Amino acid sequence: MGCQDELLVEKVCEMYEKISRLESLKPSKDVNMLFTQLVLTCMPPSPIDVTKLCKRVQEMRSKLIRLCGEAEGLLEAHFSTILGSYENPLDHLNVFPYYSNYLKLSLLEFTLLSQNCIHVPSKIAFVGSGPLPLTSIVLASYHLSTTSFHNYDIDPAANSMADRLVSSDPDLSKRMLFHTNDIMNVTNELKDYDVVYLAALVGMDKEEKIQVIAHLAMYMAPGALLMLRSAHGARAFLYPVIDPCDLQGFEVLSIFHPTDEVINSVVVARKFPMHVHSLDQGLGSLILPSKCSEIQVFNPLEELTIEEQLS
Repeated sequence: MGCQDELLVEKVCEMYEKISRLESLKPSKDVNMLFTQLVLTCMPPSPIDVTKLCKRVQEMRSKLIRLCGEAEGLLEAHFSTILGSYENPLDHLNVFPYYSNYLKLSLLEFTLLSQNCIHVPSKIAFVGSGPLPLTSIVLASYHLSTTSFHNYDIDPAANSMADRLVSSDPDLSKRMLFHTNDIMNVTNELKDYDVVYLAALVGMDKEEKIQVIAHLAMYMAPGALLMLRSAHGARAFLYPVIDPCDLQGFEVLSIFHPTDEVINSVVVARKFPMHVHSLDQGLGSLILPSKCSEIQVFNPLEELTIEEQLS
Protein backbone atom coordinates (compact mmCIF):
# COMPACT_ATOMS: atom_id res chain seq x y z
CA MET A 1 0.00 0.00 0.00
CA GLY A 2 1.44 3.37 -1.03
CA CYS A 3 2.04 6.31 1.27
CA GLN A 4 -1.05 8.17 0.02
CA ASP A 5 -3.22 5.11 0.61
CA GLU A 6 -1.85 4.73 4.14
CA LEU A 7 -2.64 8.37 4.93
CA LEU A 8 -6.16 7.92 3.50
CA VAL A 9 -6.84 4.78 5.54
CA GLU A 10 -5.49 6.44 8.69
CA LYS A 11 -7.78 9.45 8.19
CA VAL A 12 -10.83 7.27 7.49
CA CYS A 13 -10.10 5.20 10.61
CA GLU A 14 -9.86 8.37 12.71
CA MET A 15 -13.20 9.58 11.34
CA TYR A 16 -14.80 6.19 11.99
CA GLU A 17 -13.74 6.41 15.65
CA LYS A 18 -15.33 9.86 15.97
CA ILE A 19 -18.55 8.80 14.20
CA SER A 20 -18.87 5.59 16.22
CA ARG A 21 -18.74 7.63 19.45
CA LEU A 22 -21.71 9.83 18.48
CA GLU A 23 -24.73 9.37 20.73
CA SER A 24 -27.08 9.67 17.76
CA LEU A 25 -26.77 9.71 13.98
CA LYS A 26 -29.80 11.96 13.52
CA PRO A 27 -29.02 15.17 11.61
CA SER A 28 -27.22 17.67 13.85
CA LYS A 29 -24.28 20.04 13.60
CA ASP A 30 -21.75 17.41 14.73
CA VAL A 31 -23.24 14.59 12.64
CA ASN A 32 -23.42 16.73 9.51
CA MET A 33 -19.86 17.99 9.97
CA LEU A 34 -18.33 14.54 10.47
CA PHE A 35 -20.12 12.90 7.55
CA THR A 36 -19.32 15.85 5.28
CA GLN A 37 -15.65 15.49 6.20
CA LEU A 38 -15.82 11.75 5.57
CA VAL A 39 -17.39 12.18 2.12
CA LEU A 40 -14.88 14.87 1.14
CA THR A 41 -12.05 12.57 2.27
CA CYS A 42 -13.31 9.66 0.17
CA MET A 43 -14.51 11.62 -2.88
CA PRO A 44 -11.24 12.28 -4.81
CA PRO A 45 -10.34 9.55 -7.33
CA SER A 46 -8.10 6.99 -5.66
CA PRO A 47 -6.40 3.78 -6.84
CA ILE A 48 -6.97 2.13 -3.46
CA ASP A 49 -8.41 -1.41 -3.56
CA VAL A 50 -10.40 -1.95 -0.37
CA THR A 51 -10.41 -5.72 -0.87
CA LYS A 52 -6.66 -5.81 -0.26
CA LEU A 53 -6.73 -3.98 3.07
CA CYS A 54 -5.88 -5.79 6.30
CA LYS A 55 -8.58 -7.58 8.28
CA ARG A 56 -8.78 -4.84 10.92
CA VAL A 57 -9.46 -2.16 8.30
CA GLN A 58 -11.89 -4.43 6.47
CA GLU A 59 -13.90 -4.84 9.67
CA MET A 60 -13.82 -1.09 10.26
CA ARG A 61 -15.05 -0.49 6.70
CA SER A 62 -18.00 -2.86 7.16
CA LYS A 63 -19.03 -1.06 10.35
CA LEU A 64 -18.56 2.35 8.74
CA ILE A 65 -20.78 1.42 5.78
CA ARG A 66 -23.55 0.43 8.21
CA LEU A 67 -23.15 3.71 10.13
CA CYS A 68 -23.31 5.62 6.83
CA GLY A 69 -26.45 3.71 5.86
CA GLU A 70 -28.12 4.44 9.19
CA ALA A 71 -27.21 8.13 9.01
CA GLU A 72 -28.42 8.37 5.41
CA GLY A 73 -31.76 6.82 6.36
CA LEU A 74 -32.20 9.26 9.25
CA LEU A 75 -31.25 12.20 7.02
CA GLU A 76 -33.80 11.18 4.40
CA ALA A 77 -36.52 10.66 7.01
CA HIS A 78 -35.75 14.10 8.48
CA PHE A 79 -36.13 15.89 5.15
CA SER A 80 -39.07 13.77 4.05
CA THR A 81 -40.89 14.93 7.18
CA ILE A 82 -40.05 18.56 6.35
CA LEU A 83 -41.18 18.16 2.74
CA GLY A 84 -44.34 16.37 3.85
CA SER A 85 -45.40 19.47 5.77
CA TYR A 86 -45.82 21.43 2.52
CA GLU A 87 -49.08 21.42 0.60
CA ASN A 88 -47.19 20.49 -2.57
CA PRO A 89 -43.99 18.73 -1.43
CA LEU A 90 -42.64 18.23 -4.98
CA ASP A 91 -42.34 22.00 -5.39
CA HIS A 92 -39.78 22.14 -2.58
CA LEU A 93 -37.44 19.20 -3.25
CA ASN A 94 -34.44 21.53 -3.38
CA VAL A 95 -34.61 21.94 0.40
CA PHE A 96 -32.86 18.56 0.51
CA PRO A 97 -29.16 19.49 0.46
CA TYR A 98 -28.17 16.71 -1.97
CA TYR A 99 -31.03 17.14 -4.42
CA SER A 100 -28.66 18.36 -7.17
CA ASN A 101 -26.65 15.14 -6.78
CA TYR A 102 -29.81 13.11 -7.37
CA LEU A 103 -30.55 15.14 -10.50
CA LYS A 104 -27.10 14.27 -11.84
CA LEU A 105 -27.21 10.62 -10.76
CA SER A 106 -30.69 10.13 -12.24
CA LEU A 107 -29.58 11.69 -15.53
CA LEU A 108 -26.54 9.42 -15.62
CA GLU A 109 -28.67 6.35 -14.93
CA PHE A 110 -31.27 7.38 -17.49
CA THR A 111 -28.51 7.85 -20.09
CA LEU A 112 -27.12 4.38 -19.39
CA LEU A 113 -30.62 2.92 -19.38
CA SER A 114 -31.40 4.53 -22.74
CA GLN A 115 -28.26 3.05 -24.27
CA ASN A 116 -29.18 -0.46 -23.18
CA CYS A 117 -32.99 -0.52 -23.43
CA ILE A 118 -34.69 -0.86 -26.81
CA HIS A 119 -38.01 0.60 -25.64
CA VAL A 120 -39.34 2.92 -22.96
CA PRO A 121 -39.96 0.80 -19.83
CA SER A 122 -43.61 0.57 -18.84
CA LYS A 123 -42.94 -0.63 -15.28
CA ILE A 124 -39.87 -0.11 -13.11
CA ALA A 125 -39.26 -1.52 -9.63
CA PHE A 126 -37.06 0.37 -7.19
CA VAL A 127 -35.84 -1.83 -4.36
CA GLY A 128 -34.97 0.04 -1.17
CA SER A 129 -36.75 3.30 -2.03
CA GLY A 130 -36.80 4.66 1.53
CA PRO A 131 -38.68 7.68 2.92
CA LEU A 132 -37.34 10.05 0.25
CA PRO A 133 -37.52 8.23 -3.13
CA LEU A 134 -35.81 10.95 -5.15
CA THR A 135 -34.55 8.68 -7.92
CA SER A 136 -38.05 7.48 -8.72
CA ILE A 137 -39.44 11.01 -8.44
CA VAL A 138 -36.79 12.55 -10.69
CA LEU A 139 -36.97 9.79 -13.31
CA ALA A 140 -40.79 9.92 -13.36
CA SER A 141 -40.86 13.72 -13.51
CA TYR A 142 -38.10 14.47 -16.03
CA HIS A 143 -37.11 11.36 -17.97
CA LEU A 144 -39.81 8.65 -18.01
CA SER A 145 -43.12 10.49 -18.11
CA THR A 146 -45.28 7.44 -18.95
CA THR A 147 -43.56 4.80 -16.81
CA SER A 148 -45.05 3.50 -13.56
CA PHE A 149 -42.68 3.11 -10.60
CA HIS A 150 -43.19 0.40 -7.99
CA ASN A 151 -41.17 1.30 -4.91
CA TYR A 152 -40.32 -1.46 -2.45
CA ASP A 153 -39.20 -0.89 1.11
CA ILE A 154 -39.28 -3.09 4.18
CA ASP A 155 -40.23 -0.17 6.47
CA PRO A 156 -43.93 0.82 6.46
CA ALA A 157 -43.11 4.22 8.02
CA ALA A 158 -40.69 4.98 5.18
CA ASN A 159 -43.34 4.11 2.59
CA SER A 160 -45.93 6.23 4.37
CA MET A 161 -43.61 9.27 4.32
CA ALA A 162 -42.70 8.65 0.69
CA ASP A 163 -46.34 8.33 -0.38
CA ARG A 164 -47.09 11.66 1.30
CA LEU A 165 -44.63 13.38 -1.04
CA VAL A 166 -46.48 12.38 -4.24
CA SER A 167 -50.08 12.04 -3.03
CA SER A 168 -50.96 15.65 -3.92
CA ASP A 169 -49.55 15.41 -7.44
CA PRO A 170 -52.22 14.35 -9.97
CA ASP A 171 -49.69 12.58 -12.22
CA LEU A 172 -47.16 10.96 -9.87
CA SER A 173 -49.81 9.87 -7.40
CA LYS A 174 -51.04 7.51 -10.14
CA ARG A 175 -47.65 6.34 -11.41
CA MET A 176 -45.78 5.96 -8.09
CA LEU A 177 -46.82 2.93 -6.05
CA PHE A 178 -45.37 1.81 -2.71
CA HIS A 179 -45.08 -1.76 -1.47
CA THR A 180 -44.08 -2.67 2.08
CA ASN A 181 -42.25 -5.94 1.63
CA ASP A 182 -38.88 -7.61 1.96
CA ILE A 183 -37.74 -8.06 -1.65
CA MET A 184 -36.62 -11.60 -0.75
CA ASN A 185 -40.33 -12.40 -0.30
CA VAL A 186 -41.30 -10.92 -3.67
CA THR A 187 -41.24 -13.58 -6.39
CA ASN A 188 -43.57 -13.76 -9.39
CA GLU A 189 -44.27 -10.00 -9.31
CA LEU A 190 -40.65 -9.35 -10.32
CA LYS A 191 -41.38 -10.76 -13.78
CA ASP A 192 -43.65 -7.77 -14.45
CA TYR A 193 -40.84 -5.21 -14.48
CA ASP A 194 -38.78 -4.12 -17.48
CA VAL A 195 -36.16 -2.64 -15.16
CA VAL A 196 -35.27 -3.25 -11.51
CA TYR A 197 -33.23 -0.71 -9.56
CA LEU A 198 -31.30 -1.96 -6.54
CA ALA A 199 -30.46 0.80 -4.05
CA ALA A 200 -26.88 0.97 -2.80
CA LEU A 201 -27.81 0.18 0.78
CA VAL A 202 -29.91 -2.92 0.08
CA GLY A 203 -27.61 -5.67 1.28
CA MET A 204 -25.14 -3.91 3.52
CA ASP A 205 -22.34 -6.42 3.07
CA LYS A 206 -21.13 -8.60 0.21
CA GLU A 207 -22.99 -11.76 1.31
CA GLU A 208 -26.34 -9.99 1.76
CA LYS A 209 -25.96 -8.19 -1.58
CA ILE A 210 -25.17 -11.40 -3.44
CA GLN A 211 -28.21 -13.11 -1.90
CA VAL A 212 -30.47 -10.31 -3.13
CA ILE A 213 -28.92 -10.39 -6.61
CA ALA A 214 -29.35 -14.18 -6.79
CA HIS A 215 -33.02 -13.78 -5.82
CA LEU A 216 -33.53 -11.18 -8.55
CA ALA A 217 -31.76 -13.45 -11.06
CA MET A 218 -34.21 -16.23 -10.22
CA TYR A 219 -37.41 -14.20 -10.57
CA MET A 220 -36.80 -11.27 -12.93
CA ALA A 221 -38.03 -11.60 -16.50
CA PRO A 222 -35.46 -12.84 -19.04
CA GLY A 223 -33.99 -9.83 -20.82
CA ALA A 224 -35.03 -7.36 -18.10
CA LEU A 225 -32.42 -4.83 -16.95
CA LEU A 226 -30.94 -4.57 -13.48
CA MET A 227 -29.56 -1.17 -12.43
CA LEU A 228 -27.23 -1.29 -9.44
CA ARG A 229 -25.28 1.25 -7.43
CA SER A 230 -21.78 0.41 -6.38
CA ALA A 231 -18.65 2.28 -5.29
CA HIS A 232 -15.09 2.62 -6.55
CA GLY A 233 -11.77 3.54 -4.98
CA ALA A 234 -11.97 5.31 -1.62
CA ARG A 235 -15.73 5.73 -2.09
CA ALA A 236 -15.95 2.05 -1.17
CA PHE A 237 -15.54 3.16 2.46
CA LEU A 238 -19.04 4.67 2.13
CA TYR A 239 -20.97 2.07 0.13
CA PRO A 240 -20.78 -1.66 -0.68
CA VAL A 241 -18.96 -2.66 -3.88
CA ILE A 242 -20.53 -4.82 -6.58
CA ASP A 243 -18.09 -6.76 -8.74
CA PRO A 244 -19.10 -8.18 -12.14
CA CYS A 245 -18.46 -11.66 -10.71
CA ASP A 246 -21.26 -11.04 -8.19
CA LEU A 247 -23.83 -10.81 -10.98
CA GLN A 248 -24.38 -14.50 -11.68
CA GLY A 249 -27.33 -14.92 -14.08
CA PHE A 250 -26.79 -11.48 -15.61
CA GLU A 251 -24.82 -10.08 -18.54
CA VAL A 252 -22.95 -6.97 -17.44
CA LEU A 253 -23.55 -4.27 -20.05
CA SER A 254 -21.81 -1.23 -18.63
CA ILE A 255 -20.06 0.16 -15.56
CA PHE A 256 -19.57 3.86 -14.89
CA HIS A 257 -17.46 5.41 -12.12
CA PRO A 258 -18.22 9.13 -11.58
CA THR A 259 -15.38 11.37 -10.49
CA ASP A 260 -17.49 14.34 -9.36
CA GLU A 261 -19.74 14.81 -6.34
CA VAL A 262 -21.96 11.90 -7.45
CA ILE A 263 -20.58 9.22 -5.13
CA ASN A 264 -22.13 6.02 -6.46
CA SER A 265 -20.87 4.03 -9.41
CA VAL A 266 -23.57 2.65 -11.71
CA VAL A 267 -23.71 -0.91 -13.06
CA VAL A 268 -26.16 -1.99 -15.77
CA ALA A 269 -26.82 -5.70 -16.31
CA ARG A 270 -29.32 -7.77 -18.29
CA LYS A 271 -31.00 -10.94 -17.05
CA PHE A 272 -29.89 -13.82 -19.24
CA PRO A 273 -32.59 -15.42 -21.39
CA MET A 274 -33.70 -18.90 -20.34
CA HIS A 275 -32.09 -20.73 -23.25
CA VAL A 276 -28.32 -20.54 -23.38
CA HIS A 277 -28.20 -21.05 -27.15
CA SER A 278 -30.05 -17.75 -27.69
CA LEU A 279 -27.71 -15.60 -25.62
CA ASP A 280 -26.08 -14.03 -28.64
CA GLN A 281 -29.26 -13.36 -30.59
CA GLY A 282 -30.03 -9.66 -30.61
CA LEU A 283 -28.60 -8.90 -27.18
CA GLY A 284 -25.26 -7.43 -28.18
CA SER A 285 -21.87 -8.77 -27.18
CA LEU A 286 -21.94 -11.59 -24.64
CA ILE A 287 -19.85 -11.17 -21.50
CA LEU A 288 -19.88 -14.19 -19.26
CA PRO A 289 -20.01 -13.36 -15.54
CA SER A 290 -16.93 -15.52 -14.92
CA LYS A 291 -14.82 -13.40 -17.25
CA CYS A 292 -14.62 -10.43 -14.93
CA SER A 293 -11.41 -9.09 -16.45
CA GLU A 294 -13.17 -8.48 -19.77
CA ILE A 295 -15.67 -5.95 -18.45
CA GLN A 296 -15.05 -2.58 -20.03
CA VAL A 297 -15.51 0.66 -18.11
CA PHE A 298 -16.61 3.48 -20.36
CA ASN A 299 -17.95 7.03 -20.21
CA PRO A 300 -21.38 7.34 -21.87
CA LEU A 301 -21.35 11.12 -21.44
CA GLU A 302 -18.18 11.92 -23.41
CA GLU A 303 -20.03 14.05 -25.94
CA LEU A 304 -22.80 15.43 -23.74
CA THR A 305 -22.11 16.57 -20.21
CA ILE A 306 -24.58 16.36 -17.37
CA GLU A 307 -24.53 20.14 -17.04
CA GLU A 308 -25.55 20.52 -20.68
CA GLN A 309 -28.45 18.10 -20.20
CA LEU A 310 -29.70 19.93 -17.10
CA SER A 311 -29.42 23.44 -18.50
